[in-house]
Amino acid sequence: MTPTTAAASSWQQAVFKVLRKGGVNQIAYVPDAGHSHVIRSAIADPEIQDVVLTTEEEGVAVCSGAWLGGQRAVLLMQSSGVGNCINMFSLLQSADFPFCTLVTMRGEYAEFNPWQGPMGKATQAALELMGIHVLRVSRPEDVEEVVSAGFDAAFQAGEKVAVLLGQELIGRKKWDR
Repeated sequence: MTPTTAAASSWQQAVFKVLRKGGVNQIAYVPDAGHSHVIRSAIADPEIQDVVLTTEEEGVAVCSGAWLGGQRAVLLMQSSGVGNCINMFSLLQSADFPFCTLVTMRGEYAEFNPWQGPMGKATQAALELMGIHVLRVSRPEDVEEVVSAGFDAAFQAGEKVAVLLGQELIGRKKWDR
């Protein structure tokens, strides 16, 4: 089975535009179709170090290390990866690091995979329990503003922020056989 792919949408382009304009130096990620445009753009941009992860919690450490080294890093992940990060989020609280993650949601709109439901439903609450401020966006025309607000809250105000990119943005996943 292979996922159906499409050209980058305007909201995906807006996400990369915000990160680039905000001076992001590193983008850490586990490969994900919803983040594919940002990942490809980071790989192609010589000013940005793309860091492919084996598991999402490594990204919390990458972002923290980048901050200690005077750089800005963002973690891209799917909602199912949030559960993998819970213990590592304690690093952010203990050391009071700023943090910004962009989370593509699963287990919501037109989800076909029952395994995605439980963590999709728990993502926001799990982040909030770990002291991470959550912003959510579901309309393409709001993506640039919400991602920009989250990025600024992290890197100007020192907050820990997660921007949840609703499954409606990505659309109904279809699999070809």
